[in-house]
Amino acid sequence: MVIVEFARREPEVLKISIDFVTKGGSEYGQHPSSPLDGGKIMSRTTSRVLTATLAIALIGLAVRVSAADTKDTEDKRLRNSGRVLSEIMNMPDNIPHDLLDRARCVVVIPSVLKAAFGVGGSYGRGAMVCRTGPDFKGAWGAPSMMALEGGSFGFQIGGQATDFVLLLMNDRAAHSLLHSKVKLGADASAAAGPVGRTAEADTDAYMRAEILTYSRSRGAFAGVSLEGATLHPDNGGNAALYGHGVSAQDIVFKGTVQPPQAASEMISVLQKASPQERAQR
Repeated sequence: MVIVEFARREPEVLKISIDFVTKGGSEYGQHPSSPLDGGKIMSRTTSRVLTATLAIALIGLAVRVSAADTKDTEDKRLRNSGRVLSEIMNMPDNIPHDLLDRARCVVVIPSVLKAAFGVGGSYGRGAMVCRTGPDFKGAWGAPSMMALEGGSFGFQIGGQATDFVLLLMNDRAAHSLLHSKVKLGADASAAAGPVGRTAEADTDAYMRAEILTYSRSRGAFAGVSLEGATLHPDNGGNAALYGHGVSAQDIVFKGTVQPPQAASEMISVLQKASPQERAQR
């Protein structure tokens, strides 16, 4: 018998817990104490395969369940994203300003928790703000809601909530993400970003990376590898936020929506840290 538990702890996370109970045995299908038990025994190998299969399927279910959010939920997510970015930029060792000046878009995924089923799967939701204009040289614009899921980043986090920040460093990375999902390290090159105002941000690794990734956990902010994770627009979140269906590319390129009040802190932090006149190619 498979027991599945759903527990929503934060708006950003749908936590899934899976336990196995086998007739006449214990977890992972260990043999029963009595050889007379006629119950079918699930082998340890079968148990693990089934665990992984269910985990993958339930990640998709988590995405669908989480998509049914309201404007209030998306507003809260935006405010949390703005608060996280503000706190990070006020730390002594934060994102180097010259990198922010070159960034086309900034993604903030607040309060990600590791899923309970032990295969590294996690699902976080947040927001992305891009510079406006076809060449990404305009002012910071209206946000698109985003989702980060799967891959190895589940192993980066423990029981504590972890915040993630991603910088999209060139036009290709921004266009790819605005139109579809992007697998970090495969569809776009990614690297753990440097921190500190005096960090050497012009090394080959940082110059070649299309996406720079950071995390904050237990008050510590540092570059972190998110290779294998998938990032994509949260279309359900955008519909809830703006009251109608709108794509991420229309938000950024066409300016079809105005920034909501809940995004004011996130946008103002970016504008203060990296104003329009400092945007670089």
